[in-house]
Amino acid sequence: MERGPAETEPANEDFELLHRYWSAANYLTVAQIYLQENPLLTEPLLPRHIKPRLLGHWGTSPGLSLIYAHLNRLIRRTSAEVLFVAGPGHGGPAVVANVYLEGTYSEIYPKVGTDLQGLRRLVRQFSTPGGIASHVGPATPGSIHEGGELGYSLMHATGAAMDNPGLIIACVIGDGEAETGPLEASWKAPSFLNPARDGAVLPILHLNGHKISGPTVLGRKSNEDVEALLKAHGWDPVTVSGEDPYLVHRALATAMDESYGRIRELQAQALAQGVHRPAPWPAIILRTPKGWTGPGIVDGLPIEGTYRSHQVPLANVRENPEHLAQLEAWMRSYRPETLFDSTGRLVPELAALAPEGSLRMSASGVSRGGTVTALEIPDLEQYALATAPRGSMVHETTRPLGELLRDIYFATADNPRFRLFCPDETNSNRLGAVFEATDRCLLEPAGEGEHPLAEDHVSPEGRVMEVLSEHLCQGWLEGYLLTGRHGLFASYEAFAMVSASMTIQHAKWLQHARELEWRGPVPSLNILLTSTCWRNDHNGFSHQGPGLIDAVLSLSGTVTRIYLPPDANTLLVTAEHVLRSRDYVNLVVVDKQPHPQYLTLEEARRHAAAGASIWSWAGNEEPTGQEEPHAGRADPDVVLACAGDIPTEETLAAAWLLQEHLPELVVRVVNVMDAMVLPPRNTHPHGLSDEKFKALFTADGEVIMAWHGYARALHQLLHGRPRPERFHVRGYNEQGTTTTPFDMVVLNQMSRYHLVLEALRRVHRQVVGADELVDFCRTRLEAHTRYIREHFEDLPEIRDWAWTPHLP
Repeated sequence: MERGPAETEPANEDFELLHRYWSAANYLTVAQIYLQENPLLTEPLLPRHIKPRLLGHWGTSPGLSLIYAHLNRLIRRTSAEVLFVAGPGHGGPAVVANVYLEGTYSEIYPKVGTDLQGLRRLVRQFSTPGGIASHVGPATPGSIHEGGELGYSLMHATGAAMDNPGLIIACVIGDGEAETGPLEASWKAPSFLNPARDGAVLPILHLNGHKISGPTVLGRKSNEDVEALLKAHGWDPVTVSGEDPYLVHRALATAMDESYGRIRELQAQALAQGVHRPAPWPAIILRTPKGWTGPGIVDGLPIEGTYRSHQVPLANVRENPEHLAQLEAWMRSYRPETLFDSTGRLVPELAALAPEGSLRMSASGVSRGGTVTALEIPDLEQYALATAPRGSMVHETTRPLGELLRDIYFATADNPRFRLFCPDETNSNRLGAVFEATDRCLLEPAGEGEHPLAEDHVSPEGRVMEVLSEHLCQGWLEGYLLTGRHGLFASYEAFAMVSASMTIQHAKWLQHARELEWRGPVPSLNILLTSTCWRNDHNGFSHQGPGLIDAVLSLSGTVTRIYLPPDANTLLVTAEHVLRSRDYVNLVVVDKQPHPQYLTLEEARRHAAAGASIWSWAGNEEPTGQEEPHAGRADPDVVLACAGDIPTEETLAAAWLLQEHLPELVVRVVNVMDAMVLPPRNTHPHGLSDEKFKALFTADGEVIMAWHGYARALHQLLHGRPRPERFHVRGYNEQGTTTTPFDMVVLNQMSRYHLVLEALRRVHRQVVGADELVDFCRTRLEAHTRYIREHFEDLPEIRDWAWTPHLP
C-alpha cells in the first residue's frame, strides 16, 4: 500500500526544521566528498578548495540522511532504543555527517570539533590518506556493520535483535544490495524472530532505481510486486514514494510512527498470548530519486535520478570552471548560512532535533559491544573421555562438545546470551545433545494434518538456529556477537567456503575495531568445521574442501587463530578457550566421526597451552630403563609431524610401522594443534620462538608432515623458518569421492604407507631392513586397492589397527 498525501500528514506537525536538518546532513555529505578547505563557503569556491582526488558516493546518501533524520524524530517522540544499520555500501559520508550533527563524533574524536576547525578536519579526512574510508566501518560511531561487501545488513540486524528485547534495529537496504543472494535469504527473518523475547528489525528498503551503472531489479518492479515479495516472507510492508520533499517527510513520518506502534503491539501481544506463528513485522519501502537534491543536468546529461549520480556527480571541478560553478550552486542551495552559525556550530534549533545522550543512535552502547557477560562454562571433567590405554577408545570426537554446549544453554537459560548456529546439521555434526536444553527455533506452524511428532525439537522458543544458508547462520551470529553475546557457527567444512568472504570481512572489522579505544571487546567469531574432507561417507567430491584454512591464515595474525584438535579432550579444551576469548576469528577443524582418543584432559590442557608438542610416547627417543641404544645422538633420524585428527592417526600408524620394522631407527612424533605456532613470531603472535621450534623439529633435520588441508597452506605457514624445504608435506590434493575412509588418505598420498615411504627417502643413513619395509608398504597399498573394490570396506589390518606401545 502506498501512502498518499491526504492520509499521511501527522497532526499539526511542521517539517520545516526537520527538512533543514536533512539539508545540513546533505551539505556535510557533499562537503566531505569535495572540499579540503572553505567548509562553510564563507568565501567564493575556488579550485584550491577542492580535493585533488574526488572519492566517495553521493547517490545513496540523501536517502540515508532522510531516514536517519526521521529515526531521530521517532526516538525523540518515543525514547526507543534504536540501532542504525546502513546497508548501502558507500553511504559513509552521509552517516558520518549525521553522527557529527548529533555531537557524538566530536565527543569520540575531539580533534573533529563542533567549530570551523572541526568542520575543516571533518571534510579533509574523508577518503584521504590518514583519514577515514567511504564505508560505514568500525571507526563510525553507532555502526556494527561494514558496508564494503553488500548483502549482510539485514542478517546482521536480525542477529543483533536476537535475545535483545526492547531494541529496534532500523536496517536500510539499498536496491543494489537487495540483488545479492545473502540479502535475498535475509528476508526470512520473521520465521525466526520471536516477539516475546527478541528485539525488532525494521527493514527500510530504499529503492532509488539504480546501481553504479545501470538499473536495479527491484527499482524497476511495481510497488505491488515489491510489497508482494516482502509479504510472502512474512513482512507487513508499506510504500512511501515521491519527489516533493515535504510530502515525503509527512508520509515517511507516518510510516515510521505506525511501524513503531505496530512493533510494540506485536511484542505486547506475544507476551500476553504466547507465540504461535511469525509476527507480521512492519517494513518500509522508500522510493526516492537517486542523488536527490543534487545536480539535475551536467554536460547535457541527466544526473539526479540516474545512475550517473552514484559516485561523484561533478567529476572535473578543479579543471572545469562550469563544474566548479555548478558545485558551488549545489552546495549553496542548502543555505549553509542558515544551518551553521559563524563559529561553525549547528544552529540551536537544529541541534535540538537530535536525541540526547545514549538515545542517540551513534552513542548506542549496544553498538559498541554492549555489556559482555562471560559464559558459565562447566567443569570439563564431566565431559572428558577416558583414554587409557592410549588410542584404544574410538569415539565420535564432537559428541562431548555437544554435551558441553547443552549445559551452556542450561546455564544461560535465565540470561540468554548464547546460541548455536548451524545449517541443518546439528545432529549430523554430533551436537544433538543441545536439544536436551532447547529446540530449533522456527515460528512457522506445522502444516495441516501434519503429525505432531513429525518434527523433533522445533518450537518458537528454541535457541538453536538452523537454516540451510551458511550466510544466514554466520551473519546472524556476527550480529549477535557484535552486540555482546556469545555463539558458535558449526558447518560442514567444504560449505563454510560459502560464507568465507564474510569471515574475511569480519576479521577486517575486528582488526580495525581493536585500534579504537572506545569500542569494547566482543566475543570471538567461533567457526567449527566438521564433516571434513577426509571423511565423506555417503557424500562425495563436492564435500571435500579445506580451503577456509587457507583464507583465514592469510588474514592478520592479530585477530585469527586456527586450531586442529586431534581428539575429543583437546576439542573440549579448545572450546573452553575460544568461547571465553574476545575479538578473534577462531577456526576449529575437527571431524565428527569416531576416532581414536589419545590424551587425558590434563594432557590436553598442556598440549593446547603449548600449541605443539613432542608425543614422546609415540616415538622411541625416550630411555627405556636399559642402556640407551642411541646414546650421543642429538637428533632423531626422522621427525613425523601431524596436524589434524586423520593426519594424526596416519602419522601414529606410520611411526608404529617404522618402529616395528626398523627398531634401530630413531623416530620423533610431533603433534601440532595450533597451526599458528608454525610461522615465525614476527608473522603471528602464537609463533614459536626459534629455540622452541628447533626443540620440536630439530635445527635442520628432515620432517615428514601430515597436514589436514592443502599442502601449500602449510608451506605458507613455514615461510620464514630456517630451511623450510626440509618439511615434506602430505595433505589434501583434490583426490577422492565416495569411497572408504582409508582410501581417501591413499588417494591423497597421506596414508601411513606413504608417510613411511617418504620418511625412508629422507633418512640420511643406511638402515638394515629399510628396503624390505619399502616393499612391504608398496605391497600393502596394492592389496588395499584390490580389497576395497572387492569388499567395499577397508582391509581388516586398517579397520582394526590401534596404536600400541612397542615394548623393549
